[in-house]
Amino acid sequence: MEILRKNRKIDHVRATSQPKNTKRLIQKDLKKNWFVYLMALPVVAWFLIFCYGPMWGVMIAFKDFKPLLGFGESDWVGFKHFIDFFSGPYFWRVVKNTLLLNVWGIVFGFTAPIILALLLNEVRSSKFKRTVQTITYMPHFISLVVVCGIIHIFTANEGVVTQLLSFITGKDYSSLLGYSDLFRPIYTFSGIWQSIGWDSIIYLAAMSSIDPSLYEAADIDGVGRVKKMWYITLPQISPVIIILFIFAIGGLMASGYEKIILLYNPLIYDTADVIASYVYRRGLREASLSYSTAVGLISSIVNFGLLWMTNTIVKRRSESSLW
Repeated sequence: MEILRKNRKIDHVRATSQPKNTKRLIQKDLKKNWFVYLMALPVVAWFLIFCYGPMWGVMIAFKDFKPLLGFGESDWVGFKHFIDFFSGPYFWRVVKNTLLLNVWGIVFGFTAPIILALLLNEVRSSKFKRTVQTITYMPHFISLVVVCGIIHIFTANEGVVTQLLSFITGKDYSSLLGYSDLFRPIYTFSGIWQSIGWDSIIYLAAMSSIDPSLYEAADIDGVGRVKKMWYITLPQISPVIIILFIFAIGGLMASGYEKIILLYNPLIYDTADVIASYVYRRGLREASLSYSTAVGLISSIVNFGLLWMTNTIVKRRSESSLW
């Protein structure tokens, strides 16, 4: 009994002293790294003001919002806008287009920077490597409006891409952006052209931290370049690939509406109209603010669910995860 009392007393002392030790450590850390926290303060303030602050505005998704009445005085309608979207004629179209466009982006757009980084990592000539990197980086710095203008020119009636496709297939094409079945390839591969070099930077950075002795051991064993890429390089950068893949799946129900709006037209709505462009049309052009907020909220909730589910699955099967 005496031993139990002493143990309880020790546990009590530890429990009461732990908050003091934690507080002391926090004060010491703040005193030592105050400048780092000061530099992070504007970033935190930006997120609080522009990202988390406006979140209370999602309440208009449950109201018949009238700007003149304001948030408080507008009529409460509950889940009316959500039901209207699920039962509406455009629900399956925009959901299907959003999923397919993002699946195309993951299959082709996500893998392209990895392949480029693997190839550049095997290049021995530093001059050639820098030249390729510069050329592939440059489109990233071109304005999206300019990129879409280039796409319109190249896919016009007399555009280079249109003429090349006509030569390959033997068919006469007018503007390629008038064919609904060609929108996804144009959107996806133009996005790869614009971002492949910039997105490969993170993989090249991960490759630079690989222990050179692994490659030296493989050279002694007579392993070829392809096998070194498959058995050394890819496994070593797999944590980075997994994290970025989780983010990609987390955005499966979201698409950047700017490029789509600059490229699409009513002729190709059946394949080009996605949730983001639909929200833009209903919210800004038709002034259905409550309805568009409800649709955007559904997209955000689904994206969060996909992110959580993907992270849970990956965490069970590997050591890499977001949390």
